[in-house]
Amino acid sequence: MSKKIAIIGSGFSSLAAACYLAKQGNEVTLYEKNSTIGGRARQLKKEGFTFDIGPTWYWMPDVFERFFADFGKKPSDYYELIKLSPAYQVYFGYLDFVNIADNLPEIVKTFESIEKGSGKQLEQFIVEAKSNYDIAIKDLVYRPGESPLELITLETAKKVNQFFSNIKKDVRKRFKNMKLIQILEFPVLFLGAKPSDTPSFYNFMNFADFGLGTWHPKNGMYSVILALESLAKELGVKIETNANVEKIDVTNGKATGLLVNNKIITADVILSGADYHHSETLLDEKYRQYSEKYWENKTFAPSSLLFYVGFDKKIENVEHHSLFFDVDFDIHAEAIYDNPKWPEEPLFYASFPSKTDENSAPEGNEAGIFLIPLAPGLDDTEELRELYFKKIITRLERLTNQSVKNNIIFKESFCVNDFVKDYNSYKGNAYGMANTLLQTAFLRPKLKSKKVRNLYFTGQLTVPGPGVPPSLISGKLVADLIKKYQ
Repeated sequence: MSKKIAIIGSGFSSLAAACYLAKQGNEVTLYEKNSTIGGRARQLKKEGFTFDIGPTWYWMPDVFERFFADFGKKPSDYYELIKLSPAYQVYFGYLDFVNIADNLPEIVKTFESIEKGSGKQLEQFIVEAKSNYDIAIKDLVYRPGESPLELITLETAKKVNQFFSNIKKDVRKRFKNMKLIQILEFPVLFLGAKPSDTPSFYNFMNFADFGLGTWHPKNGMYSVILALESLAKELGVKIETNANVEKIDVTNGKATGLLVNNKIITADVILSGADYHHSETLLDEKYRQYSEKYWENKTFAPSSLLFYVGFDKKIENVEHHSLFFDVDFDIHAEAIYDNPKWPEEPLFYASFPSKTDENSAPEGNEAGIFLIPLAPGLDDTEELRELYFKKIITRLERLTNQSVKNNIIFKESFCVNDFVKDYNSYKGNAYGMANTLLQTAFLRPKLKSKKVRNLYFTGQLTVPGPGVPPSLISGKLVADLIKKYQ
């Protein structure tokens, strides 16, 4: 029987869930507090430049294909994908960088040229990573986290030891060269925790990287948001922007509606794709499942200091995605996870989408996105933002042997305070809750409320975890649960 379903937020997980729920025959409306949809994946346009505000990496293309196939569609029905070659570049010092090719045989050759014997080790490592990818991404992550039994299969039983070792140990057993170690440990940062706190099983991220490649949707990641919006509307979903949800109404233990811009909206089912902690603050305290102490004790993925910069010339010696690992990773990681503070010398990431996509910047100009990972909850001031921009732009100039400071047309920044203001993000985190051993699958906050009937959650703080592909999957999982229980 058709239900009236109200969804809070319009990020990847909310839009994905809306599509599945509408396909089931429900009447679905999304309520987005901001003036544009997309949640953390919004877009900034300024002076002819276009920037993705949030995600810039398109990995795991098979997850996107599987999503659209559920509706008889393909990604190419909505947007064009460009495979990046090289996939990305990693800087270790002055003009000292490694380019990661767009295919495994070439990456193997690169490894071998840096450390003798590492090519063969890499081939074996990726075979194992692919095996884990097939188990995790094609099967386990499509389970709703209701029971530990979901994780027990013949395949996972054979790999149980990999849940009790970690990526750092695993990589360092096989490789000695620090450049190769850092390249292999980098992909798990997408899961939001240190390699030493991430189970070995998650090496499937290395297959996502080297095996499936890095892609760019033409006109940026926002093209994917627009694709989801288009599909949702084709299915009859209504989307309301500038619609701030102030309260989740509960009557006799059952969610019955939302207070939106001071007006009551009734619904049979409420689904929140907003920050999970914030969503629970929209409930009276007796209906919240998780205490403030619970959230305090969780390992959150980092926040970020981001800059969106328009340059009046092309930037040299960089690729579409460039990582700057010229400082000590462990010291920066300690400032994020162990002793939260602003890092003295941060690693940083830079994206220059106009290297690939002429629509990102006016001709002859360059669009630059810079990201410094930070601990959530730090003090965030304009003075600190300015100080850290100077740090990284000075390093960029030195490492890539060029002058760029005087070629900046404008720069916009986004940091902890903005994550809180724009997304109601817990402590201003950027990626949700980390995927550590004790925060995996059934150990994450639940998709279905244990205290309020007809109330559900989706997104990066619940199952399966942080990142764009998991958010799409989260939308599917919650839609299936709603169908099961309503």
